Amino acid sequence: MKKTKQVENNAKIVNKHLKSKLKGNPKKLYEAAGHLIINGGKRLRPYMVIKSCQILGGRVSNAMPAASAVEMIHNFTLVHDDIMDNDEMRHGDPTVHKKFGMPIAILAGDVLFSKAYQVITESKLSAVATTRLISRLAKACVDVCEGQLLDIKMAEEKKTPTESEYITMICKKTAALFDVSCAMGAICATNNEKDISNLSSFGRNLGIAFQITDDLIGVMGDSKITKKPVGNDLREGKKSLPILMAIKLSKGKDKKIILKAFGNSNITRKDLSKAVDVIRSLGIEENVRKQALKYAKKAEKALSKYSGSSKRELVTLLDFVVKRSL
Repeated sequence: MKKTKQVENNAKIVNKHLKSKLKGNPKKLYEAAGHLIINGGKRLRPYMVIKSCQILGGRVSNAMPAASAVEMIHNFTLVHDDIMDNDEMRHGDPTVHKKFGMPIAILAGDVLFSKAYQVITESKLSAVATTRLISRLAKACVDVCEGQLLDIKMAEEKKTPTESEYITMICKKTAALFDVSCAMGAICATNNEKDISNLSSFGRNLGIAFQITDDLIGVMGDSKITKKPVGNDLREGKKSLPILMAIKLSKGKDKKIILKAFGNSNITRKDLSKAVDVIRSLGIEENVRKQALKYAKKAEKALSKYSGSSKRELVTLLDFVVKRSL
């Protein structure tokens, strides 16, 4: 996703705060914990925390601990995802377990998880607000774990999941952290339940739109951008929305070409490319983007009562998410 100037500036501020919190001994442990953070990242979730706080009149300084905590949790999930998927590279850099070894990678993930809650307790917010932040973040972490297992089960089972089951899975696996980012930002500014609920709804629907688009990129994305082979998700047998749609809509020879590639780690590059071309010919991209746009509109509606620059900056995220190029 292309960065806006606001996202870039926010990332610099968050990075400074993150680096100040991820220091300690043994140094190797903190090097591993900060590895993915130092090597890039848009800091999209912290951006959402801060803008959700500002949209309700809160100060950036009040939201910074929560913003850093969410990014630590996000990176914790990435470390463990890479271990589970046995991935060796992430965005062009070695994964934590590849660079530092499995034991240190697991400990680095644990440090990120624990530090997230420690950072929240160091904020200057009231005890009530701090407790609410911890409670919301803990629930989001449980949702992410549940969503991850739902994803694994979907891949293992022979039956094809429904679109509703897919949405439930990504709502937990991905959207939960978007949801909690906006909710925590709101809590840093107010105790008004309606405002917190509105921002939460925005984040959840943005997260669903984000993952739907991400899954489209996972099938048809340019390998120069994704750093993964074209059709990677198809070869890995991921039951994402674009692939489910393609299997459902295809017929005869086209269906055979797609199914030959689906979950086939030994598929040739030529046959995989042929399957991706078939999926393109079915108009899958247009259908998937329509679905992403549906959730983007729900997200925008959740912010209808607000105004100002912070609202505009949050709404701008929707365009970037839905219109991301392949």
